[in-house]
Amino acid sequence: MEKKNFTISVYSENNVGLLNRISGIFLKRHINIESLNVSKSEIEEVSKFTIVVNTTEDWARKIVGQIEKQIEVIKAYYHTDEETIFQETALFKIASNLLFEERQIQNIIKDNHSTIVTVSPEFFVISKSGRREEIETMYEQLRPYGIMQFVRSGRIAVTKTTMQISSILKEFQV
Repeated sequence: MEKKNFTISVYSENNVGLLNRISGIFLKRHINIESLNVSKSEIEEVSKFTIVVNTTEDWARKIVGQIEKQIEVIKAYYHTDEETIFQETALFKIASNLLFEERQIQNIIKDNHSTIVTVSPEFFVISKSGRREEIETMYEQLRPYGIMQFVRSGRIAVTKTTMQISSILKEFQV
């Protein structure tokens, strides 16, 4: 089977230690987590883990099965990139003098549909949301000018199809 990116969505109670146990499932199988994001979900008091891995569909299915065995996990799913709408966000910290001395910086900001979120006498910060490739392209364009700091978030994603998690939870509320 061919390896490709899978986005694993895990809906769970928010309990201490769950992240450690979930990451252990990947560790045991020698599968690297490419991206990880944990946030509030659309369901009150339910957290959503968004995990990106590059593996085969067979391994993605097995991992989801193992994750669902964790007591706090309500439901886990896996999806291909084609089945999801996803983005990441990055922040670039650049020396302020470059904003005015290097005209190309302003063009990079505009061409990459990014925004300046703060300006100070010493630095300014650019925010860019998009796919990882878009962020990497902007990084490469800014690198020759000197990036003081760089950070990129994990993937956030929603599925193109309806998630059945809400109806599953309604069954428990009866």
